[in-house]
Amino acid sequence: MTLLYILIIFFVLFIFSMLKVLKEYERAVIFRLGRFIGIKGPGIFVLWPIDRMVRVSLRVIAMDVPPQDVITKDNISIKVNAVAYFRVFEPGKAIIEVEDYLYATSQLSQTTLRSVLGEYELDEILGQREKINLRLQKIIDQQTDPWGIKVSTVEIKHVDIPQEMQRAIARQAEAERERRAKVIHAAGELEASSKLNEAAKIISETPTGIQLRYLQTLGEIATEKNSTTIFPIPIDLFTPFIKKLSTKE
Repeated sequence: MTLLYILIIFFVLFIFSMLKVLKEYERAVIFRLGRFIGIKGPGIFVLWPIDRMVRVSLRVIAMDVPPQDVITKDNISIKVNAVAYFRVFEPGKAIIEVEDYLYATSQLSQTTLRSVLGEYELDEILGQREKINLRLQKIIDQQTDPWGIKVSTVEIKHVDIPQEMQRAIARQAEAERERRAKVIHAAGELEASSKLNEAAKIISETPTGIQLRYLQTLGEIATEKNSTTIFPIPIDLFTPFIKKLSTKE
């Protein structure tokens, strides 16, 4: 009886050892005597003693691409790192077609990053990141598709520029701002001169308007207490008095 109990307990433990449970995002690639027989999961299933299981996660993986030394098209040496988001959509291919799909995807991302960025100038890398990201994603996705891997996004994270180039870019940006300021100032001067020309034409048609404008200018100057204003009196104001004096004589 004791031996029977031991055998029963051993059999129950053996049965439980064959039961495997996989989470919703996991799949099991099953090999029987070295041959691929299928995919199992999620949930509970029986793994026979002659079978071997390899777990594969179907969740999106965020892989950091280490900084790469890149020489741009205009011969500038920079360091660039990126991040790639991908997931396994065919677990069987990810295990059978490549030895280590994580390592292989990482190496492919690094080499693609160097080769693609080497075709662009520095200004294009800094100003056209979205376009470059899409190109990187397309190239890496095409090459990992036979491995059962889908690359959804590739993003350039940081571009490390040499100090001398940073100073040159700063000088370029400052010169660009000065150019824009001069253009805006010249446009303002042109518009102001056009308006002054129109005002002069209008005032020239009415001599009284010139005197009124003259008096208005004097009023604006007089608001400053630290200025001395010399007010010339037009001779036209004395014309009536001069005529009266002439009449009396």
